Amino acid sequence: MTTPFSEALRNATWADHESAESESYLAELMGGRLSEPEYGEMVAQHYFAYVALDGVSRELADHPVAGRFVFPELYRERALERDLATIYGPDWRSRIAPSKATRTLVARIHQVSDWPGGYIAHHYTRYLGDLSGGQFIRMELQKIYGYAKGGGVDFYFFDELGSLPRFKNEYRARLDGLDPEERERQRIIGEVKLAYQLNTEVLTELLHVVKAAA
Repeated sequence: MTTPFSEALRNATWADHESAESESYLAELMGGRLSEPEYGEMVAQHYFAYVALDGVSRELADHPVAGRFVFPELYRERALERDLATIYGPDWRSRIAPSKATRTLVARIHQVSDWPGGYIAHHYTRYLGDLSGGQFIRMELQKIYGYAKGGGVDFYFFDELGSLPRFKNEYRARLDGLDPEERERQRIIGEVKLAYQLNTEVLTELLHVVKAAA
């Protein structure tokens, strides 16, 4: 019996997931050792990544395969704008820039946008993480910085989804519904592993930025 694709995807990339979560920048952030602007560095990189990912989502909304993973209620650009305005003030756009690692990630998102499996790989990597471990991160950030809804951690609020567990179950069901043949299955798994690597490199670069400023 073939393992459901969502389960195979999770099993094959678990070590990458663990590596991303244990990255030292996040350890510094969760330990309350970063200033608000240093936290803002991560928010800024998220902004550039999600402008790319949500932009590709809009382009693929009518695609017969990729379109099943387009959820306007997930779009993060506006929430990130509120967060950046809270952290940096009304001139936040002049305060942020994509890092080298973020530019690489964004380029890859665009590069695979004409391949449904590639789009789904990056969408899955980001959003399933945001809906899972990201919720713990939000609660810790609220304790550390005193943020409430309206800016600071709006990125992590997904009120339009209703029940997050129910949505994640539906998402996994859609992954299982893809039922790709083995070669395509392995190709998508490989892209998810690459997506984890690229996202981890963004955090690694952020740690260097924070240390250099110390």
